[in-house]
Amino acid sequence: MTSVAVRDRLEASRPRKRPWYKVLYIQVLIAIFFGILVGWLFPDLAKNDWVKALGDGFIKLIKMVIAPIIFCTVVSGIAHIQDAKKVGRVGIKALVYFEVVSTFALIIGLLVGNIVKPGAGFSANADPTAVASYAKQAAEQKPVDFVLHIIPDSVVGAFAQGDILQVLLFAILFGFSLLALGERGATVRNFIDDAAHAMFGVIAIVMKAAPIGAFGAMAYTIGRYGPSALGNLFGLIVTFYATAALFIFVVLGLIARIAGFSIFKFIGYIKDELLIVLGTSSSESALPQLMEKLERLGCSKSVVGLVVPTGYSFNLDGTNIYMTLATLFIAQALGYDLTLSQQLTILLVALLTSKGASGVTGAGFITLAATLAVVNPALVPGMAVLLGIDKFMSEVRALTNITGNGIATVVVAWWEGELDREKLNAGLNREIDPSDVETAVTTD
Repeated sequence: MTSVAVRDRLEASRPRKRPWYKVLYIQVLIAIFFGILVGWLFPDLAKNDWVKALGDGFIKLIKMVIAPIIFCTVVSGIAHIQDAKKVGRVGIKALVYFEVVSTFALIIGLLVGNIVKPGAGFSANADPTAVASYAKQAAEQKPVDFVLHIIPDSVVGAFAQGDILQVLLFAILFGFSLLALGERGATVRNFIDDAAHAMFGVIAIVMKAAPIGAFGAMAYTIGRYGPSALGNLFGLIVTFYATAALFIFVVLGLIARIAGFSIFKFIGYIKDELLIVLGTSSSESALPQLMEKLERLGCSKSVVGLVVPTGYSFNLDGTNIYMTLATLFIAQALGYDLTLSQQLTILLVALLTSKGASGVTGAGFITLAATLAVVNPALVPGMAVLLGIDKFMSEVRALTNITGNGIATVVVAWWEGELDREKLNAGLNREIDPSDVETAVTTD
């Protein structure tokens, strides 16, 4: 086959460029813009329950398939591994990475809080009753309860509640069971592989509703809290946004550079998922798509299946930054001067509490309450000043979390020797996969 014929075949195999208005991330951007516009100009309409239902409904559609997708992906990844020790090795490497990077996130939050002092001069009128429920839930979050909660009362219950850690535990055990069965488990393995493809097909259908979900969530948020909620605490919002950007582009950027790729290209690669997260304020809304994209980027299925779900509970970089920065803001706003030992306590406590409330509604506030209660119980009522803007803060928390988990997966795959460099470079540089050239030549 001539080089001209190969080139023509490759050109024909390239996906045709879609009109701009059919591109998902552009649709989501337009939806977010109109959501902000409707929420600002027609707040009464935007606060309608049906508008809120657009965003909530989309998130529920995504959550509907998260548990089965995680189960199928993890089981398939483990069952196809020849060496059972590899699973434990990947898990240990992932946890080591999570703890190191989480510590950096907490330290950056403390440093920025001490340098910028966003709460200095802020007059806080705290209402203890407004945060009573969060403080109560935080008090109930004990380490032993968290460990026991990982074990589901029943397998059906784990799937019904959509608890990621419980589903992950059962999937790991089931995957090892299939691995031990060898050829006898081939039928079940094939069924699970096919089921995973079907679930991703469901996600592809659901994602068509992403612009509607983003519009509803953004319109309701702006309509309910209004621009005034942003204005009152604008300094803290800007500080938090800037700190999250600093962490992503400096810390994660350096990690990405060490692993041999660009953070900017990676963010460009997952821009669809980031915009969906921005619109819905939920990092879970993009979890299935993220897992699929990371596999296409060259990360092995076993690494993606283990690292991404675990990262959603143990690698919450955005939440870590929020906790240390918000704790200092509240202390400064209430006039408390925290000592070095108290700030070190924040660091240690936040490292633990950030793991204990994953998957819980209002997890950011619950973990913040737990941290404040340990450092100084008098600070807990100060959380009330953050209630109005927590929705805006949660968007950046979610964006930072999903970016951090994506980077973590690529790094662990690289560390484990399970990263296909050709696919990585092709995906990040928008090049043709080298396997396509082989196919074009050999199928003539």
